[in-house]
Parts: sequence; C-alpha cells; structure tokens
Amino acid sequence: MFYLHSYRHRLGLAGLAVLAALPLSRASAQAVTPGDNSPIQIQADSGIEWQQDAHVYIARGNAVVTRGPGEIHADTLIAHYREAKGGGNTGANTEIYRVEAEGRVTLKRDAQTVVGDRAVYDVDQAIAVVTGKNLQLTTPSDTVTARDSLDWYDQKQVAVARGNAVATRNGKTVKGDVLTAYLVKTAPGPATAGAQAGRTAPKPAKPPVTPAALPGAAASESKISRVDAQGHVVIHNAADTGRGDFGVYKADTGIATLIGNVVIERGKDVIRGQRGVMDLNNNVSRMMPGGAPGAAPQRVQGLFVRQDLGARAPAPGTAPSREPAAPAPASDKKP
Repeated sequence: MFYLHSYRHRLGLAGLAVLAALPLSRASAQAVTPGDNSPIQIQADSGIEWQQDAHVYIARGNAVVTRGPGEIHADTLIAHYREAKGGGNTGANTEIYRVEAEGRVTLKRDAQTVVGDRAVYDVDQAIAVVTGKNLQLTTPSDTVTARDSLDWYDQKQVAVARGNAVATRNGKTVKGDVLTAYLVKTAPGPATAGAQAGRTAPKPAKPPVTPAALPGAAASESKISRVDAQGHVVIHNAADTGRGDFGVYKADTGIATLIGNVVIERGKDVIRGQRGVMDLNNNVSRMMPGGAPGAAPQRVQGLFVRQDLGARAPAPGTAPSREPAAPAPASDKKP
C-alpha cells in the first residue's frame, strides 16, 4: 500500500491519480531496498509524471522515495521500468531496473548517508554511482570524500571513492587516488536517557512522524572496518605521517600497512623502505626490508636529526646566559 493520505496538499489531484495507477508495489521496493517487503512512501512537491511509451516515472520537486531503512532524495527522480518476468506484457507487473537522481542527491540507509549532485542506481546490482561536487559518505564515526565519483555497493556495504579520496576517523586520516572502504553494521547501544540514578525520562505526548519511524526501519549503525588505498597514499595521525604506493588501514586495531616506496616521518626524523607498519593508536612504526621476488631485499634507511638546542629561544622568565667574552687576540705590534 502507498502512504498517500498525508500528501494530498503537495501532489494535487493529478499527482494522486498517477500514483494510484502506478504498478510500483514491487518496483519501488527494489529501487530503495532490495528484498524489502515493507510499505512504500513517496513524496514530490511538483507532481509525478508517467511516460508509458518511454517506460519511465518522473518525480519532480524535492522528490523522496522511502521504504524501510532506505531513502533516496533529489530534486528530480527518474525511474526506468520494464516488464517483470512472467508479466505477460500486460503492464500489470513491472519492475524498476534503474533510478536516476538529479540535484541535491542524498542516499540514506540506517545511519549512513551519501551525498552528491547526481546518482545512477542499478537496481539489479544494487550499486549507486554518485558524481558531482562535494561527494561524501558519512557514518556516525567516519567520513569519506572524493573528487571524481563515489560508488556505493549497497548489499556488500562497500564504498569506492575516486579522485583525491580522503577517509577520516577521530583524527586519523587515509588519503589516496582510490579508496575502498568496507563497512560493517553494529547493533545500537542500549538507551541511556533517563536511566541513570533511577530517573525516568518523560514520554512525549505524540512522537513526531519521520521516515525513520516507518515499519521496517532499522536502528543499526554502520562503521568502516577497513580501508584499502592505492596511488599516492598518505596515512597520518597527530604524531606520524606515512606515504607509499599502496596501503591498508584496519580501523578496529588502528594498524596501517604501507607497501612500495614507503616513507614514515615524525618531525624531521624519517625512515624509508618497501614495507612499513604504523600503529596509529600507540604511535609505534616499523619498517621492513623488501624487494622483487628472488632479488636481495633492499636495506632500510633512517635519518634522525638532532634538535638544535642552541637555536632555541630562552624560556619565558629566564635571564639570558652571560658568559665572559672571549679575550681579544694579542697584537703582534710592540708598545
């Protein structure tokens, strides 16, 4: 069933007529959340157009499709549909195989959000390719940004950021030409509001109606468990910076592994090699020799610069040292 009664003032009679006729009970579910059987909610400020010859539905004006925990927001949503298998070319059973979103695009599922200017969602593969400016994936603990594109694999919970990609969490940063982030879902923590010291939080008289409160909405959270980086990789925290051709960062342990032309820096101190391991949680780094198979391993190099104490300015509140001046050299001339 469609949740239409609360949107009559937005869609108008024409929009309601189109919505009532659309055979979307199966198709929209796939477009948002594959395999979900919960009800569908559709909103559009400027109406919905059904182009039967072109086999598309077009929702314009702050368009939103919601089903369970999945949502797609955009200025315009274009859904391409086809006859479902066994439909008999009667139009009574169709399925959407691609959704295009244009303008202020936002994809939401559970506690993760992907934003961009444009998106194409492949329903069969459950893959969204988001492009435009300010591309970003966010979770409660992580942020991933990209310049060129952000690919989201919904069923696999994998994001691929391309072009000057950056992933951050709690002051730890991973950069590269391409980042592949693997996410895992975690169960929500127990509610704590009003449970301390025997206090009970007051219950609201009437909870607000939001998409997250719809049947089938999940309360689980997502976080990044691992990031694979390739091309001009830079990994750093407050103390150390590592560079290499390839890198793997495991967020749970804080361990980052760099391979190929590795440089790890702390201040002016530098170590170089072909394989480095950085413990970003404990500020410990190791460098191991490496090389081509069958060849002698390349030696690890280190450069450690002693701090120039003489160039330090005197600490505040201390008088400058007064050492006796060196005696002038004796003159060769006799008095």
